[in-house]
Amino acid sequence: MFDIHFYMQAREIQKRINAGEKFSQDELFIQFETFRSKTPIVYNIETTNACNMRCEMCPRTTMMTRSVKTLKKETFERIIDQLKPFSAQEWKTWAQFCESEYGISGTDMSENHFFLYIIPKVIQLHGYGDPLLDKNMADYVRLLHERGFSSYFSCNPANIEMNATRRMFENNLDYIKYSLESVSDITHKKIRGTASNFSDSYKKILELLAIKKELGYKTTIIITMLNLNRPDQMDDFRKLREAFAGEDVYIYLKSEDQQWYRKDYHRTASVHWSEFCKHPWMSMTIKSNGEAAMCMEDFNNEIILGDAVKESLLDIWNGEKYRQFRKDHFNLTSGLKCRDQCDMHLIGEYCEENVTK
Repeated sequence: MFDIHFYMQAREIQKRINAGEKFSQDELFIQFETFRSKTPIVYNIETTNACNMRCEMCPRTTMMTRSVKTLKKETFERIIDQLKPFSAQEWKTWAQFCESEYGISGTDMSENHFFLYIIPKVIQLHGYGDPLLDKNMADYVRLLHERGFSSYFSCNPANIEMNATRRMFENNLDYIKYSLESVSDITHKKIRGTASNFSDSYKKILELLAIKKELGYKTTIIITMLNLNRPDQMDDFRKLREAFAGEDVYIYLKSEDQQWYRKDYHRTASVHWSEFCKHPWMSMTIKSNGEAAMCMEDFNNEIILGDAVKESLLDIWNGEKYRQFRKDHFNLTSGLKCRDQCDMHLIGEYCEENVTK
């Protein structure tokens, strides 16, 4: 989830940025504080950073140095106890906003529909690991459903274990996303590592679709392919769509984030990655060791803003470390990882003080 109210209120700022306007840093900081919910909203919980894949585009493969950890169940439950879901009326208002501001309806199926209509509603249960390797995942899905939250995670279909996945479906998992990078086993292994391939993954997903239909499970199965700017990218995606033609799946081509890592910037079709970063004001991320981080992209936990094992989310969200982090986004602070390594624009880029430096 993220704070849909902050996002809607900040939309006018984004539109003025798009028109070339610059802002007073101090005035905008105060305005963002008035927009910001004082109650924390969690975007994602990385329940584990364990993974058996070797994905060529993932910094986990060559750059992640932090220890492999799995979140303790009591910590997960404690986090959920501190959160509150949005109401049906709030979601209705949000849907109207998305259609009027972005021209995307609730029945669309695209990268931007996924970001605007699904991501805001769910607590995302993945980070730099595969949630299918967390034995508590089905219990987490059940807990979220009981508390009125929607659940979602992305995973590697090579790790599908039928009984465990069926239990998640039974416990009302809302969305599960399987990443398939090619219809060729050779290409898929090259991109995702030798533990993966298309053929076996495809068979497992078709089996799950048959089970879902037979037993009436409501879980939405999402299929994505990353746009890695491969020469045969669009042809491969066409073949992937053909493979799932007529099946009950949500399928789209996803823009690659973290292109700084690959030094191969090839633009993005994503609303999310095109607009200024709102995460410091609208969402919190919890890592697999319980630390509260700036966002899930901080793969080595370099910007830690609190510890959810020891502190309340309320104290972390409204604490001095978060306040300074928000200031750093305005100041474009030297050495800030967000400024030096992330693809997203920082709000400070649009402040008069930084333009004149």
